[in-house]
Amino acid sequence: MGKIIAVANQKGGVGKTTTAINLAACLGDLGRKVLMIDFDPQGNATSGLGVNKRDIKVSTYDILIGGVQPEAAMVKNVCKNVDLLPCNLALAGAEIELVEMENRVMRLRAPLLKLKANYDFIFIDCPPSLGLITLNALTACDTVMIPIQCEYYALEGLSQLMNTVRQVKRLYNSGIDIEGVLMTMYDGRLNLTMQVVDEVKRHFPRKVYKTTIPRAVRLSEAPSFGRPIIYFDRGSKGTVAYYDLAREVIKMNGGKA
Repeated sequence: MGKIIAVANQKGGVGKTTTAINLAACLGDLGRKVLMIDFDPQGNATSGLGVNKRDIKVSTYDILIGGVQPEAAMVKNVCKNVDLLPCNLALAGAEIELVEMENRVMRLRAPLLKLKANYDFIFIDCPPSLGLITLNALTACDTVMIPIQCEYYALEGLSQLMNTVRQVKRLYNSGIDIEGVLMTMYDGRLNLTMQVVDEVKRHFPRKVYKTTIPRAVRLSEAPSFGRPIIYFDRGSKGTVAYYDLAREVIKMNGGKA
């Protein structure tokens, strides 16, 4: 039985999508079967895995709003051992449509539960907000992975995310937990970086990954070529970091990399 992990932080620009697609690709390359769900209306995880958003006929919008089965939207083998449920701009209107719908925060849960047995890991790339789309992801997931940028405002708004997680746990998904907190855009030469890391560890004891993701130009360039970093520049420090993270995630979930 696989694990559903929502990658979430309502603060934008923290490396959320970068982490989702590159971690998925590294886990796939290490032999795990992975499903990537693009649940952000911007569709960056879709394009970052080389799929043209304009060509998508059935997307996560149709699963969420139309009740379409995930298999109808599935793009198989976007990279080794990785399948994709893609997104296009249609999802941008879902927040408004969900307001009037019955069980509006539970619409993703049932379709994903059917898929758990087919994958080792299922990642949901959430939008940078705490609206109904993100609530559907939190209700459907087992755990939440939180990327945090190593900058001054890193913890700003994080208490709101944690309050939302606690509310979801109380009302909809009693099993939800924090998978881990990932420090991104890390630069060990800066005192500020170390201060932010210490502060995050104080707030999340035993939940901060040992692996940190460096600030790296190649990581920023890879999405424009529609390729995860391991297929764009295998020797880069971004590749090394995400492989280390993938091995850490596997180990934390009782496996051997």
